[in-house]
Amino acid sequence: MLKLVIIMVSAVLVNNIVLSQFMGICSFLGVSKVIKNSLGMGIAVIFVMLCATAVTYPVYKYILIPYEIEYLRTVAFILLVAMFVQLVEIVLKKTMPPLYKALGVYLPLITTNCAVLGVTITNIDEEYTFIQSITNALGTGIGFTVAILLFSGVRSRIDAATGIPETFKGVPSTLIAASIVALSFMGFGGLFG
Repeated sequence: MLKLVIIMVSAVLVNNIVLSQFMGICSFLGVSKVIKNSLGMGIAVIFVMLCATAVTYPVYKYILIPYEIEYLRTVAFILLVAMFVQLVEIVLKKTMPPLYKALGVYLPLITTNCAVLGVTITNIDEEYTFIQSITNALGTGIGFTVAILLFSGVRSRIDAATGIPETFKGVPSTLIAASIVALSFMGFGGLFG
């Protein structure tokens, strides 16, 4: 049980997929303008990470390893992730059209989001059990959601601020703010050391 707690806390804070490993930056920067959209993207990423992990783990252990075709894991994992992203896209389009429209191009980009692929490969590389893999995927998804929500709040404050020089408005201030938020997460680095 302690191992699961360590995996979870590590995935959320210490090895945050966005702020420590810099994966998933595209959707992180693209969707974080509005808190509601950030939450929707975070929930979608959590769902896709959990489903992808639940499917890629057995595919790797019971198909790729026995047939000695482990080298196909990246291709197989990308196909499985794409399948779940399409599922999320269809469900959101039918049940929550405003959120679907607000997420726009960033929703299908979850397919190529290296954070989702990264968590599935990390589970294999770290030799996690199935339960540990699911815990890591959940923690990583929560970490992504926490990061995008925090950054969304920071961005809304920056957008409302006055006195920012013209040269720093827009993308420069966004990237500077992202780097400061990432630096703040470095404080969790020695938590389990």
